Amino acid sequence: MYKIKLTQFEGPLDLLLFFIKRDELNIYDIPISKITKDFMDYLKMLQQLDLEIAGDFILMAATLMQIKVKMLLPKEVDEKGEEIDPRADLVKALLEYKRYKEMTEEFSFMESNMRNYNFRSNFEYDEKEKPANLDILLKNISLYDLIKAFKKVIESKKEEPVHQIKKWNVTIEEQMDYIGEKIKSKKRIEFKELMKEMANKIKIVVTFIAVLEMVKSGKIGIEESPNFNDFIIYGLSDG
Repeated sequence: MYKIKLTQFEGPLDLLLFFIKRDELNIYDIPISKITKDFMDYLKMLQQLDLEIAGDFILMAATLMQIKVKMLLPKEVDEKGEEIDPRADLVKALLEYKRYKEMTEEFSFMESNMRNYNFRSNFEYDEKEKPANLDILLKNISLYDLIKAFKKVIESKKEEPVHQIKKWNVTIEEQMDYIGEKIKSKKRIEFKELMKEMANKIKIVVTFIAVLEMVKSGKIGIEESPNFNDFIIYGLSDG
């Protein structure tokens, strides 16, 4: 069984903030039905990849469903006779997390700037290899977009009746080599085209993981495709 860990979203609040920013929603007046649907769709994508989903995501999904139900019921009122918004606690948590995240990013920016200073001292600079810049390699594309493209390819493969058990001998390393050969011959290739010759889902899953591993190691880059639910893979000259 192949498992990967998604690091783009640090938790359920981070995912909700992504949806709010992406769709330009009012954080004080969240359309709970829409954001619940987006959240549940994302969880289904993770399950299809057979990823280990943190309990916090499951708990947030239950919380969103509970808020959605309360929004359909008659409004409750507090001691002053004012209506109680079922989303109030969620909005408060999102605002606190947003402030925390912005502060963390500010500290990270300050730390990054400090690394540009070289103070005279008697030590050697110990960073031997510059890590891959994922912001450059992932051009205008998020992990959410990658999973959507992957889901589209999986759904396009019709299930065939199986009459005997087959063991598919395929490894991530083999698929990385396969992708490398495709990039050498075509320089740039769309994800759907790369998967066109693959008849079984396990090979598609392993190849998708191989794409992520090659991006992480700086061997390839990916960018948006003009085609809906797809992305372009391209080789790097120094990869």
